[in-house]
Amino acid sequence: MSPTAQGRTVIRGDTADEDGTDTFVSIDPRTGEVVGTHPVHGPAKVAATVRAARPAGAWWAGLGFAERARRLTAWRRLLVGRLDEFAALICAETGKPLDDARLELVMVVDHLHWAAHNAERVLGRRRVPTGLLMYNHVATLEYLPLGVVGVIGPWNYPAFTPMGSIAYALAAGNAVVFKPSELTPGVGEWLAASFAEVVPEHPVFTVVTGFGDTGAALCRSGVDKVAFTGSTATGRRVMATCAETLTPVLVECGGKDALIVDGDADLDAAADAALWGAMSNAGQTCVGVERVYVVEPVADRFVELLVAKAAGLRPGGEPGADLGPITMPAQVDVIRRHVREALDRGARAVVGGRDSVRPPYVEPVVLVDVPEDAPAVAEETFGPVVVVNRVSDVDEAVRRANGTGYGLGGAVFSRARGAELARRLRAGMVAVNSVLSFVAVPALPFGGVGDSGFGRIHGDDGLREFTRAQAVTRRRFAALLHPMTFDRGSRTVRRLVRLIRLRYGR
Repeated sequence: MSPTAQGRTVIRGDTADEDGTDTFVSIDPRTGEVVGTHPVHGPAKVAATVRAARPAGAWWAGLGFAERARRLTAWRRLLVGRLDEFAALICAETGKPLDDARLELVMVVDHLHWAAHNAERVLGRRRVPTGLLMYNHVATLEYLPLGVVGVIGPWNYPAFTPMGSIAYALAAGNAVVFKPSELTPGVGEWLAASFAEVVPEHPVFTVVTGFGDTGAALCRSGVDKVAFTGSTATGRRVMATCAETLTPVLVECGGKDALIVDGDADLDAAADAALWGAMSNAGQTCVGVERVYVVEPVADRFVELLVAKAAGLRPGGEPGADLGPITMPAQVDVIRRHVREALDRGARAVVGGRDSVRPPYVEPVVLVDVPEDAPAVAEETFGPVVVVNRVSDVDEAVRRANGTGYGLGGAVFSRARGAELARRLRAGMVAVNSVLSFVAVPALPFGGVGDSGFGRIHGDDGLREFTRAQAVTRRRFAALLHPMTFDRGSRTVRRLVRLIRLRYGR
């Protein structure tokens, strides 16, 4: 056996599967117990899986929107019926509290329903205006499936986040090959196995498991698009690998999301939202609140309320714990460094502090007066740590919120200026007088800018992300003026120019 950088174990040689394939184990981060054993799929197996998905995808696309919706509805009902079983597996592989896993699956079900029932409206063939020049034609537009989509998923929301690609790609008519995180392979296998129960005919949705090399093999396997969610550093590597074969990518990376608290905000609601945005899922949320900028006149009261609410939160592995463990062991060192360097540079911990990091758990930490260039402000922490800094006014808050390479999500608490401030934030999604609410609206696109990536999942944009547009024109009758022929005559274009000047030149 040999350890990996993520703290997992690979079984080599004779102790592997019956066919000699290397295996690895998924581990409950709360207890260290083995949850399951999974194969390390190499390039040959990944390529074979994609080859098998190709005819399966063609069959799936040929079913049409209505039949795909019927099958996806059956899958949705199966997921609802076995929700607690699936939630227990998510808890085992991530360590998150059971209710958090259930909430994740509630959103999975809602998004799956939306994708299945809106795909035809968004993607189906429709007529579009032809304009003046092509008045004798009928023009149509439709969005056709790409074929096979590769999805590389994260561990923090191991069902909900990849399903933002999987459900929408399937609804659009594609086959999917999913490479789940090496920390949560069982979740990926459970999803694929449950789908196969309602679509047993062909391998429309399959899973390959392993580490970074398996993900790289998926990028090189000939899939028609790769949808990746993970760190910005890994996203760059995925893009570079996909560039070898000009495989298009959708990249959803990290964030350093800010919450702005205006002087007229409901401070109790703002403090409650800031706490949930920063601490839920033990802070392991790409759109979680990591920075709060609060205007000076209400800063003391806001901090007072936040401290009072945070003081009662407790991490642990028991069912009643508020926070689970830090799922990826290496992240503990990042969290510890951010807290230590902030305090060393003059910040104050009003909740928790240096001793809050007790692997695999981290108790809530609230830091105030942190320098803007400290790692706790400038880098993604991905733990239950939030920075609260005072600003003179909301204009300064917006400048600081936008002062990062990331641009994923954000939040604003303001009674009078919420919508105005939201539009000024360089972020793909913004919640006004709430946090994270955009995640739970299936009709809204989800994605960021800058170091947070590009492309969109969810909503109409998320469906189109996994298709190719096809424009078709059909001539209905001969035109009086036909310029697109060598037999057009010397006066045809002059007449067209005269017509255009009369129509559009005034």
